[in-house]
Amino acid sequence: MDAHVAQLQMQYRNYILSLYQQGFLDDQFTELKSLQDDGSPDFVAEVLSLFFDDCVKLVGNMARALDQIGTVDFCQVGANVHQLKGSSSSVGAKRVKGLCINFKELCEAKNYEGCVRCLQQVDIEYKTLKAKLQDMFNLEKQIVQAGGIVPQVDIN
Repeated sequence: MDAHVAQLQMQYRNYILSLYQQGFLDDQFTELKSLQDDGSPDFVAEVLSLFFDDCVKLVGNMARALDQIGTVDFCQVGANVHQLKGSSSSVGAKRVKGLCINFKELCEAKNYEGCVRCLQQVDIEYKTLKAKLQDMFNLEKQIVQAGGIVPQVDIN
């Protein structure tokens, strides 16, 4: 193996570890990655694409519902938050999931200002995660194009 591939693999390992250490991902992401194999090489990318499509839709729904000042349907917002929490949990999006737990409590308390703040945080967090995972996929692509194999990363 040449030095360039080894360097890319080390960069990849360190990057993945940093995503866990910074709380962006949890063990569920590891489980998701373990389901990918040669028969479905794009499995993780496809699942994450669906997740991020869901994020766009659900954040948009919540924003529209919260725009109805004075007549906000907190049950509707809460249902969208619950759905996003489930989706984020299933892909290992730890920070998004954590925000959704807080967001759900704010909906139950009918705390409008808190909900608006939390929605802004969720929006920033899922977009940040999307960019970070795109960087991860780009690193994987560089490793393969250089003739290497994307390493399994043990996060424990």
